[in-house]
Amino acid sequence: MSDSLAKAEAAVTEAQTNTAVVQLALAAVELAKVAATAQAQQPACHHQAPQPEFNAKKWLTIGSLAIIGGCVACALALAFALAAVGIAIGATCATACLIVLRSMWREYRGGRA
Repeated sequence: MSDSLAKAEAAVTEAQTNTAVVQLALAAVELAKVAATAQAQQPACHHQAPQPEFNAKKWLTIGSLAIIGGCVACALALAFALAAVGIAIGATCATACLIVLRSMWREYRGGRA
């Protein structure tokens, strides 16, 4: 960096013979060169964010809860299906019973409707 400063000083002393505007322009150019070299010398950051560790216990817990939830849902669906079958059987029996009772009632009344 001292080399760049030496160059800037040499440019300034050379610019003293020119007008004030030219001196200012040369100083700005040298300053830009110094800034560019300083920026180019900085190493790029190759840092990577730390990767989280694989937590087997967490995934085992999630998998177990999913399996248990699926089993509970299956059991509830099976219970609903059995209840529906029971209601259907009960409705069929009630219908058959009413038909038999209606027939008996007609026979009791002597065939009159």
